[in-house]
Amino acid sequence: MKHKRKFNGKQIVIKTATVGLLLNMLMNPVIPALAEAGKTPSTTEGAATTTETAPKTNAVKIPSVESLNLELSSAILIEPTTGQVLMALNPDTPLPPASMTKMMTEYLVSDAVKKGDISWDQKVIIQENASKQVGSRIFLAAGDEHTVKELYIAMAVGSANDATVALAELVSGSEEQFVELMNQTAQKMGMKNTYFINSTGLDRADMPKKFRPDLDKETVMSARDAATLAKFIVTDHPDFTEFTTIQSYKFRDRDTAPIINYNWMLEANKSIPNFKAYAYPGLDGLKTGHTTNAGNCFTGTAVRDGMRLISVVMGANSEAHRFTETKKVLDYGFNNFEIKQVVAPKAVIAGTETVPVLKGKNKDVSIVTDEGVSFIVPKGTVSPEVTTTVVTNDPATLVAPIAQSSKVGKVTYSYKAEGMQAAQEKTVNLITVEEAEKAGWFKLFLRAIGDFFGDLFSGIKNLF
Repeated sequence: MKHKRKFNGKQIVIKTATVGLLLNMLMNPVIPALAEAGKTPSTTEGAATTTETAPKTNAVKIPSVESLNLELSSAILIEPTTGQVLMALNPDTPLPPASMTKMMTEYLVSDAVKKGDISWDQKVIIQENASKQVGSRIFLAAGDEHTVKELYIAMAVGSANDATVALAELVSGSEEQFVELMNQTAQKMGMKNTYFINSTGLDRADMPKKFRPDLDKETVMSARDAATLAKFIVTDHPDFTEFTTIQSYKFRDRDTAPIINYNWMLEANKSIPNFKAYAYPGLDGLKTGHTTNAGNCFTGTAVRDGMRLISVVMGANSEAHRFTETKKVLDYGFNNFEIKQVVAPKAVIAGTETVPVLKGKNKDVSIVTDEGVSFIVPKGTVSPEVTTTVVTNDPATLVAPIAQSSKVGKVTYSYKAEGMQAAQEKTVNLITVEEAEKAGWFKLFLRAIGDFFGDLFSGIKNLF
């Protein structure tokens, strides 16, 4: 039915929808505009809003890396929960890592135990390859039997090459196959400047001739990759300290002396005369390394005031020097940075307190973040300058009923402080605070009629 009216000399033709047509459109979820006309979300899929907090105040000024006067080939310092790099010196240069290679072997053996493929008390029979290893070792003979745990301690504490190969062969059947797994895992971890030729870190020329790979390559790893590997160890296998903090270990009853941990910086060494000058508060790992080609290397990790840091130094000129340089690097981190929560869990985003809901009892539903956000900031920072970018789901997909805690968008927080290596960024989900219930058909019908005629007469008004 058409109605003709004249307004100020102009003729307007109004076509009124029938009740049947309204009901048909109301029940069709792919035409939500009629039922929810006039509701425009603050943000939609692909669109974003950005806000900023107040600038930081009272923060310490971060010293330059040059001020540390590091005498190393490469170094890096990271915070593992955020992955933030706090300082770096030639971090992406591939270098021989020596026994820091064993961190990957440690990770994969721990993974195999965690998955139930092997067990700590499982007996391992020593094979020929392990028995012929040189360098750091516990003089295993072919046919010897030891548990996985005993061999793991010998590897983690005494950097024993023979124990390392025995574990590699147990996990993969041969060291060659285990090395394939090492390289595959390195790629998955994002280690871009790493290549393994064995499980130990020995130079190719020092491997038993029968078991040398037929290729003209050596094991290499960058400081950044070593820190990345250490991050996976402390995150995926937090029980690593059960092994790395052992100061000494008597491998066999007949041994005249125990294995002494090569890590002089263990906090527990503060009462040991030979090591107390190097003992570092909170230090509980991770792995030393030394060959003629690599020099002296060390991946260290320590915890203070609830913050763990991971350091890597490569190419130090002596055993002692790798530890004194590590102290410089760790001090740089603990003296100048702290972790601060910049957003609490269940936070409300200003300007995006709700999202629209189609066919709901209410036309919108309240939303909050699903988790908190923490960043590494210069010590003394009161209000970090954080940029917030919000993206909500396409409104056409937000149709009642919607369960409580449903994901309806994302918010990304970004932070960059002067003097820090790079910006930090974290994305969390936006979730519904309560359930968005579906409205009854009669309420939707009345709402549709109201919205329809509201839009209709609004359009007429705009003609004049």
